[in-house]
Amino acid sequence: MTRPGDPGYAAEARSRAAAGEAPTGGPDASGAAGAPGAAIASGRRRWTLERRLVAAMAALLAAVSIVVGVVSVTVFHGSSLQAVDAELHTSVERAVPRVQAVPLPGGTIGIALNIPGQGAGTVAAYVFADGTAQAGYIAERGAVLTLDQQVADELARVPVDGQPHDVDLDGALGAYRAIATQMPDDATIVLALPLAEVNSETGQLALTIALVAIAGLLFAIAFGSVIVRRALVPLARMTDTALAVSERPLDRGDVDLDERVPVDDPRTEVGRLGTAFNRMLGHVASSLSAREQSERKVRRFVADASHELRTPLASIRGYAELTRLHGGELPHDVTHAISRIESESLRMTELVEDLLLLARLDEGRELVHSRIDVRTIVVDAVGDAQVAGPDHEWSVEVPDAPVEVAGDDARLRQVLTNLLANARVHTPDGTAVHVAVEPRRGPIAAARAASSTTGSAAAAAGTVRITVVDDGPGIDDGVRERLFERFARGDASRSRRAG
Repeated sequence: MTRPGDPGYAAEARSRAAAGEAPTGGPDASGAAGAPGAAIASGRRRWTLERRLVAAMAALLAAVSIVVGVVSVTVFHGSSLQAVDAELHTSVERAVPRVQAVPLPGGTIGIALNIPGQGAGTVAAYVFADGTAQAGYIAERGAVLTLDQQVADELARVPVDGQPHDVDLDGALGAYRAIATQMPDDATIVLALPLAEVNSETGQLALTIALVAIAGLLFAIAFGSVIVRRALVPLARMTDTALAVSERPLDRGDVDLDERVPVDDPRTEVGRLGTAFNRMLGHVASSLSAREQSERKVRRFVADASHELRTPLASIRGYAELTRLHGGELPHDVTHAISRIESESLRMTELVEDLLLLARLDEGRELVHSRIDVRTIVVDAVGDAQVAGPDHEWSVEVPDAPVEVAGDDARLRQVLTNLLANARVHTPDGTAVHVAVEPRRGPIAAARAASSTTGSAAAAAGTVRITVVDDGPGIDDGVRERLFERFARGDASRSRRAG
């Protein structure tokens, strides 16, 4: 398993991310994997703009369908009840004169039902003055049948106000619409018409509207997805263009941003956004070109100035050495001043050489690659550092077999020299500095090393890690983020030690 900082850690992390696995080895790997905020963010990312638009359209259509369905069913049911109430009033107008003409105590409830025009399923009840009641109804074939006393008692509880009321009769009769009418002898006659047909038609209408609404909703989602997807094609093109621009190295060099978003109609919202995006890319390209031209001028100036400064600095140093080698006796102050001139000229020469090197590197000069032995570079650099810093404890650890890599010998020596100089300059005397060379092999290199007879071939097939470790005070946390920036220093107020 690789750890953060290992050469193969980044590649392993990318492979794990591509496979959908959680990262391992990091300090926050376990906490980030199970964080609820990560799950919520992942759930939100799944809702793309296309899905949100389709969902909003479907929700709006569903709401409209529900409102239309509820209103339609309510209006239909109300109109059907009005028709039943009108028919019920007509039945009452037919039955009351007949009952008044033939006193009921001398006959049966059939007097109120055996009337031309009364339909099948009509229910009638006669409530006597003492509260007793009898009820009957018209069967399918027109016969008048007597109902149970429980049904008669239920009809007797209908309010006597001449208005229709809903009544739920027990048994197979079901829901009815009833009107109670007061008779001259303090008796009450109640007539009721069934609501089974009205309820059935209302339910059938509600089911039909629901099925049509669901079918229309599915149709709208299917075709709405296609329409929304086609409408978002310009945004997808813009996203692809933005991703292509983001993957280009814009931090240095002359950048040619030739990517543009095709704009179909600049009058639409997406068209105006595409036009503005293209204009922004044009401004960015112009700014990057102007920046590169300015930096190129600065690099040329630094290179020319550094090149020109080397000659007068060499002259100053030469004259100082010539004066110091003069045979005659010079005053002590003059000798000290000449030594300081020589020392500062040497330091300025080093600074000018560094500026010239930076200018040449910025111009993009290619490195000289060759097969080099890392052990030789490390041993030479540690030896030079030991001579320059005898008050430090230096140690080196290198393999017995040659460790060859393909690289620029001069640049690698320069990097290692700078690292050792930092370890020497920025640590107190007596600090222990340890340098180690560790060949690292990948799976393929390890397999080749197993079949190889020389260690150098195995080391060349992999990578090499050079570690410089000291037991000094370390680097402040605020400096670590900009440690590898150009001219970065750990303490701006601290002067560098000479040598």
